[in-house]
Amino acid sequence: MPVVTSSLSEDQQKKLLSLLGHVRLHLLYKASVHGFTALAFHNRCDKQGPTVIVAYNDAGFVFGAYTSQDYTQSGAQVSDEEAFLYSMSAGGNKPLRVAGINRQCAFTDEATGPNYGALVFLHEDNAKIKSNPGENFTFQAAEMHGEDLALTEFEVFRVEGLGDLLAKPWRNICWTAERKQQLMKNIQSYNPEIKTVQQARVSLVGPVGAGKSTFFNSVNSVFRGNMTSQAIAGTAGKSVTTQFRTYTIKAGKGGGAVPLILCDTMGLEENAEAGLNIEDLVNIFKGHIKDRYQLNPLMPLQMDSPGFKKQATLNDVIHCVVYVVDTCKVSLLTQKMLDKFVDIRKKTNTLGIPQILLMTKVDEACPLVAEDLKNVYRSVYIQRKARELSEFFGIPLSCVLPVKSYSEELELDQDIDILLLTAVQQMLNYTDSYFENQIIEEQEMIDQQELYRSNDSIRPVLSEQTKHHV
Repeated sequence: MPVVTSSLSEDQQKKLLSLLGHVRLHLLYKASVHGFTALAFHNRCDKQGPTVIVAYNDAGFVFGAYTSQDYTQSGAQVSDEEAFLYSMSAGGNKPLRVAGINRQCAFTDEATGPNYGALVFLHEDNAKIKSNPGENFTFQAAEMHGEDLALTEFEVFRVEGLGDLLAKPWRNICWTAERKQQLMKNIQSYNPEIKTVQQARVSLVGPVGAGKSTFFNSVNSVFRGNMTSQAIAGTAGKSVTTQFRTYTIKAGKGGGAVPLILCDTMGLEENAEAGLNIEDLVNIFKGHIKDRYQLNPLMPLQMDSPGFKKQATLNDVIHCVVYVVDTCKVSLLTQKMLDKFVDIRKKTNTLGIPQILLMTKVDEACPLVAEDLKNVYRSVYIQRKARELSEFFGIPLSCVLPVKSYSEELELDQDIDILLLTAVQQMLNYTDSYFENQIIEEQEMIDQQELYRSNDSIRPVLSEQTKHHV
C-alpha cells in the first residue's frame, strides 16, 4: 500500500496546530493522488467529523478552512460557530484566522467541492478556487491567497482531539522491575497444554509498515538483554519482508529458547496483486508453508510445490493470530484494507484460531504517551483508537493491546519492556485456549467412538425365527 504523505512542512504544521489546539491530524485526501474532483473529495471526506482543508498555490500561500461538522452532501446550509478560514504566507510569522460572519452559515453542504461562500474549493472540478470575500467570511484576497486562484495541491485532514488524561487508567498495569521479571519468568516457563507440542506458534499479520518485524526484534531484544535486529525491518512503502519466516527467541546470548515462535510474513496491501496473498496466509495458518519460503503475491503456493508441507502436525500450525496495526494510521485504513481483514478474520475463525490485535507506535500517535509511556492506558485518544479498532475488526476490546516497539532507542527501557511482555503473555494465554479446544474436540471424538462401540456391543442378535418375521 503506497504511503501518502502531506505536503505541509514541519513549520506549517506547527502553525496550523496552533490554530486547532491539542489535536492530531490524519490525512484523508490528497488531490494530486486521489484527483482534483468533488467526487474524490466526498468519497474520502464525508462523515469524518471535524476536518481541516489545506490548499496550496504558487504564490507560496497555504490556506483553507476548518469545520467541526460533517460533510454529507445534504444540500443544506450548515451553521458552525467553530468554523474558520485561515492562511499562512511564505514570509508571515503568525497565521491569519478569519471567523465567520455572525448569523451566517459556515458552508453549503452540497455535492460540489467544499463551498464556504467566500472560498469555494475544487471549483468546477478543477485545481482552482473561487474567491468571494464577504460571503459568510470577510477577508482581503491578497492576505488570504495572494489573489492566486490556481491550486498546486489540495489536502483534507481529519482533526482528532487528543483530550486529557483519564482520571483512572482503563487497564491496570504494574510498572515495576519485579513485574517485568515475573512476566519474563512466566513466558520462559510456559508449557503448552498438549505435551507433544514444544512451542507456541504465533503469526503476525498486518499492513506494510505496521511494525511486525520491529515487534519481533523488540521482544527478542528484551530477552537477549540488548538491542537486536534479526528480522529485517524498514520504513519503505512496500513490504521489506518477502519470505515466510519463523523466529525463535533466546533468553540471553547463547541461552535456551523461549517456548514461543513468532512467524513473520509479507505485509498486507489493499490491491489484490500486491502484498501477502490470503491463500498463502491460510496455508501458513494450517502449517503447510515451510520456513524461508519466498512469497509471491501473484501466485499462491500450490500443493505440489517444493515449499508446501503436506503433512502438518500441531507443531506446524499457527496457535494464535496477532493483527498488527499502526495506531497513527487507524483513520487511514481504507475500506479495501478493512474488507481484506474481514476476509482473513472469517477464515481464521473457521480454523478455530484465537486472535488478538496489537496497536503499535502508540507514542507517535499521542504526545501524552510519548511524554510518559505509563500514560498509555490513561490517554483518551489511545482508548478511542482501541475502541475503533475493536469495532473495525469485530474483536473484543480485551483483545486489543497497545504496544511500543524499539525504534530509535539504543538501551532497553523498563516501561517499553513491560508493555511488550504483557502482549506476549496474552499471546500465550490465547494459545492455551487453542490447545484446550483441541483437547475438547479430541475427547468428543473419543466419546463418539466409544458410543458407537457401546451401541455395537448391545445390539441384539436376531434368531432365525425373528429374522423371518422381520
